Amino acid sequence: MPLSDAPATPAPQRYPASVPLLLAALVFLVSLIVTYVVADKVERSAENELEATFDYRVRDLAAVLARRMAVYEQVLQGTRGFLRGSIEVSQDDFADYYAILRLNERYPGIEAIGIATIIPPARLEAHVAAMRAAGFSGYEVKPPGPRDFITSVTHIQPFGGRNLRAFGYDMFSEPVRRAAMEAARDTGAAVATGRVTLVQEGARNVQSGFLMYVPVYRRGMSRATVAARRAAISGWVYAPFRMNDLMRGLGGEHASDLEVAVYDGKQASEDELLYRSPGARPPASRAMLSRTETMDTAARTWTMVIRSAPQLEATLDKRPTAAIAATGIGLGLLLSLVVWLLATERRRALQLAGGMTLELRESRDRIDAERQRIRLILQNAYDAFLAIGADGRVTDWNAQAAMLFGWSEEEALGREAVELITAPEWRPRWRAHFAAFHARGECELLAAPTEILLADRHGRALPVEIAVTALPSNGGFAAVAFVRDIRPRKVQEERERQRQVRLDEARTALLRSQKLEAVGKLTGGVAHDFNNILHIISVNVQLMMRNDEGSRKRLLSIMDAVERGKKLAAQLLAFARRQPLHPSVVDLAQLIERMDSLLHRAAGDAIQIRFDIADRLWHTLVDPNQLENVLLNLVINARDAMNNEGRITIALDNIHVEEGDALAITNIRPGDYVRIAVTDTGSGMPPEVAERAFEPFFTTKPEGKGTGLGLSMAHGFVKQSGGHIRLASTLGEGTTVCVFLPRALQDRPDPLYIPTPH
Repeated sequence: MPLSDAPATPAPQRYPASVPLLLAALVFLVSLIVTYVVADKVERSAENELEATFDYRVRDLAAVLARRMAVYEQVLQGTRGFLRGSIEVSQDDFADYYAILRLNERYPGIEAIGIATIIPPARLEAHVAAMRAAGFSGYEVKPPGPRDFITSVTHIQPFGGRNLRAFGYDMFSEPVRRAAMEAARDTGAAVATGRVTLVQEGARNVQSGFLMYVPVYRRGMSRATVAARRAAISGWVYAPFRMNDLMRGLGGEHASDLEVAVYDGKQASEDELLYRSPGARPPASRAMLSRTETMDTAARTWTMVIRSAPQLEATLDKRPTAAIAATGIGLGLLLSLVVWLLATERRRALQLAGGMTLELRESRDRIDAERQRIRLILQNAYDAFLAIGADGRVTDWNAQAAMLFGWSEEEALGREAVELITAPEWRPRWRAHFAAFHARGECELLAAPTEILLADRHGRALPVEIAVTALPSNGGFAAVAFVRDIRPRKVQEERERQRQVRLDEARTALLRSQKLEAVGKLTGGVAHDFNNILHIISVNVQLMMRNDEGSRKRLLSIMDAVERGKKLAAQLLAFARRQPLHPSVVDLAQLIERMDSLLHRAAGDAIQIRFDIADRLWHTLVDPNQLENVLLNLVINARDAMNNEGRITIALDNIHVEEGDALAITNIRPGDYVRIAVTDTGSGMPPEVAERAFEPFFTTKPEGKGTGLGLSMAHGFVKQSGGHIRLASTLGEGTTVCVFLPRALQDRPDPLYIPTPH
C-alpha cells in the first residue's frame, strides 16, 4: 500500500483554556437561580403569614366596631321602650333610668343619652317658663330666633360638665342633625348623622363626632305610613358620640398593629375624616399592607381605611431569606471553585466537595429549624389549626385542634377531614362541599370568619368560629383553617340575655310600684275625706238617738252602715299608707304561735296549715295588730283560692339583700329583713291577674264574696312599715305572697301586746 494511502493518525483533542472557567461560571449562575427561587419562596411564605395575620386583625376590628354600634342602637331602642310613647318623663325618673344603665362603665364612647322634645312655636314662651319653674333658672332654647319647627334638649344624662352646653339646644336648626332627625322620623328606625362637632366640645381637645337618633311616637297613634309617622312624632331619643373615645381600645391588645382611619360616606375624603389612629403615618406614606372596608350603621355608611402599623410590619422576619441568600451565594462560589478545581486538580476538588457537603448539611439544618419554628408557632396558637389537602385528608393538625376535637395528631394526619370534624349525619353534605371546593376553590367560609357547628370525636356539637384560606394545589385546591371555640362566648351571651330579662322584670316591677303609689295617694285622700264625712254623720245620729226614741231602729241601721263605711275607710287608709300605726319590737315566732288557733279557725277544718320557722329569727319593728290582720287576710285569700281543700304553708326566715343580687334588682333596698312567705296549693293566677292583684277593689271573687281590699291593704301596711311585698303565682300550681319586714336591732321584743279581736 502506498504510504500516501495509509490512514492519518487523529491529532489529540485540545480544550480551550477558558472551559474550566466557563463551567465554573455556569455552575455559579445555576446556584444563584436556585438560591433566588428558595429565598423567594421563604420570603413569600413569611409575607403570606403576615398578610393572614393582618386580614384577621382587620376582620376582627370591623366586627367589634359593628357589634359596639349595634349595642348602642339597642340602648336607644331600650330608652324609647322606657318612655312608652310619651316624652313627658320627670328629670328624676330619667336620671334613675340612666343610673340603672351604667353607661359610663359598660359603653365607652357614648357621651350621654338625651331627649329632644318638639315645641310648637306658639308654646315656646310657656315651655321656657315651665322649665325655669321646674328649677332650671338659666334654661333657654338655643339658638334664639323665630323658626317654623323648634325642638329642645329637655333631658340629658349625665346632667353636668360638658353636657350642660347641650341643654336647651335646638338640634333641628342645624342641617346635618336635622337630616338625620327627619330620616329617623320618617322611617321609624335608628339613624346616625354625618360628621359633626358636638355642642359639648370646648375650645381644647376637640374631636369629630356624630349623633344617633331614635324617634318617639305618641302612644296609640298609627305609624303605618310616612304621613302617619310625621303626625305621631313627639320627639327623639338620641346619643352623642366622640369618635376618639368610641374607638379607644377597640383593637384590644393588638390595637397598635393597625393604623385606622374612619371616613363618613363611601369615599375616603379628608374632609369627611371621623377618626385617625393616634401617631399614624400620613396618608401619603406607603404601608406594607392596606385594606378598605365599608360598614353600615344606623342608616349611615362609613369607610374604614386600615393599614399595617410599623409594629406589625416589624414582625416580618427577613433573616431566613438573608441567610438563605448568603448561604446560596457562598455555596455557588464553592461549587464554582470546585468545578474549576476539578478541571485542574482532582484531590483538591474532593476536599472542597467535603466542605461543600458540610455547608449543605448546615443549610438543611437551618431550613429544618425554620420549619420547626413555624410548627411550634402553630402548635401553640390560641386557635385550632388544620390543613386539608386537595384530596380532603388532613396534612397538619395542631395541639389545640387535638384538644378541641378529641383526635390526637397521630390519629388525625392522613385521615379524611370530614370524619374528624363533623357528625355522621352531616358527612354526605360536607363531602359534597369539599368536592366543589376542590374543583373551584370557592366556599362561603372564605369571605370572613363564620360561626358554624362542627362535632368532636364523640359526635357532640361544637359552636365554633372558622376562618378558611384556599391554597392552589396540583390538580385542585387545598385549604388551611383556623377554628376558634366560642362556647365560652355563647355562655357569656346567655348570661347577658338572662341579666337583661331580670332587668326588664325589675323595670316592670318599678312601673307597677309607681302605679300603685299614684293610686294610693288618690285613695288616701278620698278615704280621709270620706272618714270625716262619716264622723259628722255618726255624731249627728248619736245626738238624734238621744232625743228621738221613735226613730231609734232606723238610726241604728244608719249607724251600722256608718261603721261599715269606717271599716272600708280604714282599709283604704291602710292601702294609702296613712293609717295610724303603733309599731313595737315583735318576735314573729311568738306572734304566729299566739295566732295558731285563730288561723286554723279562719282556714277551716279541711285546710291543713304547716309552719316552717327558722331558728334564731330576727325581731322586727311593726304594728303587731295590723300585722295580724295582714296574716289573717292572706290565709283567708289562700283558703278561697283552694276552694276549702289543700295546704297552706307559712314560712319565716332571715334574709340579707345585697346590692346587685336578684332581690335588689326587683327594687328591694339592700339590708336585713325578716321574710314571711304564705304559700297555697290553689289554682294560681294568670299573669294579667297577678299584675293587678294589689290594686284596690280589684278581685276575681263573685260579687258579695270580697271587697278587693285585702291585698291592697297588706301592700299599704307593709310599705308604711318600711318593708316590701312580692307576689309569685303559677296557674294551676298555687300562689306565694312574700312580706319583707326590716330587721329591728333590739335584742328583746317589747312586752306582750293585747291582740286585736277578730
